[in-house]
Amino acid sequence: MSGGIFVEEYVVIKAKQSGVQVIGLTRGHDTKFNHLEKLDKNEVMLAQFTEYTSAIKVRGPAVIYTKLGTIDTEE
Repeated sequence: MSGGIFVEEYVVIKAKQSGVQVIGLTRGHDTKFNHLEKLDKNEVMLAQFTEYTSAIKVRGPAVIYTKLGTIDTEE
């Protein structure tokens, strides 16, 4: 990306039950819904922050692994 800082970061999301939603949000003047995935129990998704994806929202019981540590959405 020219004209700014751009670092690709990855997170791993593991669903603790079926129906967990992973929502990607765009960057820019208006934050918009970009993509939706529904995970089944124990399904794992590797998600990436990119030039276009600035936020990832997880809805439902899941464990999220990042380079900074682990997050359990139920704690």
